[in-house]
Amino acid sequence: MTLLDFTLRLSLSILLGAAIGLERQWRQKSAGLRTNTLVSLGSAGFTLISYVLTSSDDGVYKGDATRIIGQIVTGIGFLGAGVIMKDGLNVQGLNTAATIWCSAAVGASAGAGLYLESVIIAFAVMLTHTILRPIGLKLSMFNYRKDDHTIYNYSFKIKCKENVENHLRVLIVNAIRNDEHLQLRSLKSSDSDSPLYTFIEAEIFASGKHDLQMEKLAGVLTLEYGVTEVTWVINGQQHD
Repeated sequence: MTLLDFTLRLSLSILLGAAIGLERQWRQKSAGLRTNTLVSLGSAGFTLISYVLTSSDDGVYKGDATRIIGQIVTGIGFLGAGVIMKDGLNVQGLNTAATIWCSAAVGASAGAGLYLESVIIAFAVMLTHTILRPIGLKLSMFNYRKDDHTIYNYSFKIKCKENVENHLRVLIVNAIRNDEHLQLRSLKSSDSDSPLYTFIEAEIFASGKHDLQMEKLAGVLTLEYGVTEVTWVINGQQHD
């Protein structure tokens, strides 16, 4: 590989990464112009290093240059996890993490010498953000749910330290209050074997099956300080 070819591939990765980053920066996302550019540049750099190290003087590649691309995919996964944040029951940053992942694909393609392919990938990423975003916002305005008139009876049981009991009760009440399909029927506390711990039991009625929401709530409660055990079951169901 000549120095000119090396420079061209690296420059293309910078331009395409910057193009993706400009759109993200304009929308004030956590991973903007510099992040996407650096991800694309780094992916291209690692790919080019692999090609240089596995090539001979006659231009024949004697090694597997694609092995490092697999490591790039793994490394970008850890980087993307850093921009994902959890706010209560909501998860934010998945779209930004996916964009970083795509920027790595653009850089790796440019580093591999797939000039046209890398441009197409970058164009597809920007097209996805500009066209599918308004469509997604309009779709999110419709609260579609398949008609299900079954009432499900969910039961939660949490073992926690006494000093966090009130905080957890408030957290449960607020989570159920924010979902119009859920209704809190009872919320009580009871003593455990240890004087330092207590049990919180919540009975929740749901209009339709809400296993996913229950799983999310259990996940949030499990991460709270002082919580040692969270379990939930479906006690029964009633049909209209």
